[in-house]
Amino acid sequence: MDSNEVNKLLGGFLGTCFVIFSIGLVSDGLFASPAPEKPGFAIEAQEGTAGGPVAPAAEAKPIADLLAAASADKGAAIFKKCQACHSGEKGGPNKVGPDLWDVVDRPVAEHAGFAYSSGMKDFSKGGQEHWTYDNLNHFLTSPKKFVKGTAMGFAGLPKDEERADVIAYLRTLSDNPKPLPAPGAAADASKPADAAKPAEGAAPAAPAAPAQ
Repeated sequence: MDSNEVNKLLGGFLGTCFVIFSIGLVSDGLFASPAPEKPGFAIEAQEGTAGGPVAPAAEAKPIADLLAAASADKGAAIFKKCQACHSGEKGGPNKVGPDLWDVVDRPVAEHAGFAYSSGMKDFSKGGQEHWTYDNLNHFLTSPKKFVKGTAMGFAGLPKDEERADVIAYLRTLSDNPKPLPAPGAAADASKPADAAKPAEGAAPAAPAAPAQ
């Protein structure tokens, strides 16, 4: 075998290697999948406890229990924020909101000389609804949620202790402060209690005998 044939074989071999190498480079460039610079959002599925009960939502504390530990002095300091819209003096003027003297257990939307919103009038039911401790607590939590259509722009007091302190202070704005509800009472103590009912199984009282 002369040198020309050897050179041809080597040239063919090298040419084949070059073609294969070139095809490999091109395929890597076309079908490469580089790792992203930033990882995508990982969706993590939270595994629930098998057969476990769902935790109930925390119940709101009764206003009677909150008032038992409330401070009227702290409430007076918080009430200073309200004085831009409300006065608290006896015979005080109506401002953006009505005067709040003797507001506890006062009929809703019945303070003389103040133009109440239609939402507050509807809530009042013609004065049948009163500003009980319970109503004050719910209203001060979120006025617009409790009384639909109220014109009061105040967002509310979400903290239980602050609300109780303010209500305790409002109670003092009276010549005859209303009694505080008993702690642990299920019903609003500012409303009259129901008449006593006979025990179950007890026989009804016999009618009185007619006079001779």
